[in-house]
Amino acid sequence: MIIFQWLNKQLFKMEWLHNLVTYIIEKMFDLDVNTRVGGSIHFFIYDVIKIFILLSVLIYVTSYIQSYFPPERTKKILGRLNGISANILSALLGTVTPFCSCSSIPLFIGFTNAGLPIGVTFSFLISSPLVDLASIILLASIFNWKIAIAYVTVGIVLAVIGGTVISKMKLERYVEPFVFGTKVMDIEQEELTVDDRMNFAKDQVLDIIKRVWLYIFIGVGIGAAIHNWIPENLISAILGQDKWYSVLIATFVGVPMYADIFGTLPIAEALALKGVGLGTALSFMMGVTALSLPSMIMLKKVVRMKLLAIFVGTVTLGIIIIGYKFNAFGYLLI
Repeated sequence: MIIFQWLNKQLFKMEWLHNLVTYIIEKMFDLDVNTRVGGSIHFFIYDVIKIFILLSVLIYVTSYIQSYFPPERTKKILGRLNGISANILSALLGTVTPFCSCSSIPLFIGFTNAGLPIGVTFSFLISSPLVDLASIILLASIFNWKIAIAYVTVGIVLAVIGGTVISKMKLERYVEPFVFGTKVMDIEQEELTVDDRMNFAKDQVLDIIKRVWLYIFIGVGIGAAIHNWIPENLISAILGQDKWYSVLIATFVGVPMYADIFGTLPIAEALALKGVGLGTALSFMMGVTALSLPSMIMLKKVVRMKLLAIFVGTVTLGIIIIGYKFNAFGYLLI
């Protein structure tokens, strides 16, 4: 137990990095980290370095795993099941195949054209950007393991329920007709060597870092501003845990934004440190990652408005319920 606590503090929370950044700021730049300026600089440097270190390692590991689950193989695995078992497997596969929201159109076309029920496809599309192996470690490094595991669990449950609801409603007629007629080439993947998988993982690290670095800088910058410059009483007045509407505001503010989960985590961290309810902070994060406006615009190209509205409404309602549940019972996870 003691060894696990030490590993958690030094490897995931990186207390050594926190102390090193504190030393550099105070000794080399003569700034007190307890002041607004010093605290903001410390928050920014520490979080940016920590996120990039964890992100690089975790993307490498998850990408190596992902090399065993290309879209063609994923379609074949999902095609063997039906009903809620297919939705569960689809949501679980989404956690180890972290396709970004920009992949929604080709994935939707490929899965639907392969004969998979649209509800199964939507379970995958919900869980893939919302929950992945990297997010578990990053959440644990910012909050704790109980919260990380709880978040991943409810994220998978949301993906399963959302996909199941869409399956039960028989909404295939609201998929654009061209989707079913699109020729999707199903090429059998060549067996990859260990070196191939390692090169793939390395390329994925570089590619994802290039795509998310700006969102990380912006997210950490906003987090530093919230943590050190915005008065706690102002945040509490708007998003305090005692405000019944805080989850609603956080969810609907997050939906039109576009950022990766790695860019929203520092904001959620800063909000939680300011006394905002855990559920409120996580609702904002889930709204940004699961229902970003650009992703919905792209998805609108392959589904009609009624299906898109049902999808958005179902996921939004799920996020709101999850937010209120975390606010009510989050103290059990701290």
